[in-house]
Formats: sequence, structure tokens, C-alpha cells
Amino acid sequence: MSTGRDRFDIPEVDAFTRPYWDAAAGGRLLLRRCGACGRAHHYPREFCPYCWSEDVVWETASGLATLYTWSVVHRNDLPPFGERTPYVAAVVDLDEGPRMMTEVVTGVEGSVVGGGAEGELRVGMGLEVAFREGVPIFRPRGGSRTAVRVSMG
Repeated sequence: MSTGRDRFDIPEVDAFTRPYWDAAAGGRLLLRRCGACGRAHHYPREFCPYCWSEDVVWETASGLATLYTWSVVHRNDLPPFGERTPYVAAVVDLDEGPRMMTEVVTGVEGSVVGGGAEGELRVGMGLEVAFREGVPIFRPRGGSRTAVRVSMG
């Protein structure tokens, strides 16, 4: 059965997540923060996944992160990923605390894969958010592939 979706990298926006995607389209990364326990979380939910409070609000994230883990994807049959292979699928620790799945690139249009650049990725290296078609992705912080955050805690 066909869902009618031609692309699998663009999310389906609903009323609750619209503020997140509107902010991303404007170059801002949003998180949800709990008013009861004070913890930030991602992906966006209407309640806190730590204390179950519904007292959660949107807040703008710094856009800074640390590379937690990554893998080079060499094959993906879903459009448009096949045109992007190889690419780096990653999990990053946002400076505000939450962990996020993403892609690591050298620029908004580029990829770190090719020319050996993926070999320069290191767990713990500093990253900053960028946006491609309104979707948050990450690149090495300050244009450097070796900007490692001093405190991993």
C-alpha cells in the first residue's frame, strides 16, 4: 500500500509540533523544558518524560552539541537518502542535556563523507546546528573538525 509520500526526510507536521518546525524553518532549534523538574527533553512531547508533568514549554536551544556516536550510511533506498549516500547518521548530546538523532555535515549543503573527512570525526567533538530544508542537522563547531568540548559531564 502506498502512503503517497515521495520523501521520507521531511516530517509530517501536526498542530503540536508546528512551533518546532516553524522555528527550524527560521533557523532556530527548539526544545521542551519542564517547569516542574527543570529538565529539557527532545523529541517534543506534551508532557515531561522524566516526571510526567504537563507543565512543559518551548525554549530556544543554544544549537551546540557534542558528538555521541555516528555511522556512515552507504545504502538507503528511501528518497532522497539514496542521492545523499554516503552520509553520516549520528546521535548528539545537546548542551542542554537531551540526546538527538541527526546527520553530521561539513556545511548546510555538504557532507563530511568523502575525501577521508569522516575519519576526522571523533566522539566528544563539538558540533553546531545547521538547517537543511527546515530540518536540523549538525556540523563541526566553528568550522573545525577537532573542536572537542572540554567537559563531557
